[in-house]
Amino acid sequence: MSNKRKNIFIAIIDYICSLFLTGLLLILPITLTIAVFTITFRMIVGWLEPLKRFGSPFIGSIPYSEVILAFGLILAAGALYNMFLVRPIIHALEKLFEKIPIIRPVYSGIKKLVHAFSFQDKASFTQVVRVEFPKKGIYSIGFLASQIDPQFAPPIDKKYFSVFIPTTPNPTSGFLVLVPEEEIAIIDISRQDAMAMIISGGIIQPDLNK
Repeated sequence: MSNKRKNIFIAIIDYICSLFLTGLLLILPITLTIAVFTITFRMIVGWLEPLKRFGSPFIGSIPYSEVILAFGLILAAGALYNMFLVRPIIHALEKLFEKIPIIRPVYSGIKKLVHAFSFQDKASFTQVVRVEFPKKGIYSIGFLASQIDPQFAPPIDKKYFSVFIPTTPNPTSGFLVLVPEEEIAIIDISRQDAMAMIISGGIIQPDLNK
């Protein structure tokens, strides 16, 4: 094979590889997103399969009726709670869970975490902050929780605050760090904008001109 034919063959192979890589980078995010939602949907369907037995024959004839039934039950629970009909029962169950030694820490931790990430609790994660983590010169975005009791802080005459630093792209896990007050920088963005930035790995950034 002459050098000219060899160069043409290499150029064709390189062009095909370039097209393949371009197509892969284009399709991969879409297919992975669809795969994640498909797997999640199948898991929910599997978990809620027993709900079919509580549905009417009409509901049972609809594909994935357990999802529809679960969605309706959640809406009904929310409506009843807003009408103050279910609140005494929920509060009684919470008090019961708080009295059981093994269940109390698990339920309390999950409840606080859910309220914190729902951003409905104004007392939790009050501000978005920037701190040096995991080492000097490298900064992370976190959420300011509360001032630390002196017995948990280092034996220095300073105010320490707890900061939760979520991981990307799963913000439900992360690190709890104790940071002195003077090393915490407040970022003037909403908690929702900060969470979107963290989940996207920095791709989605808040519009500071708004």
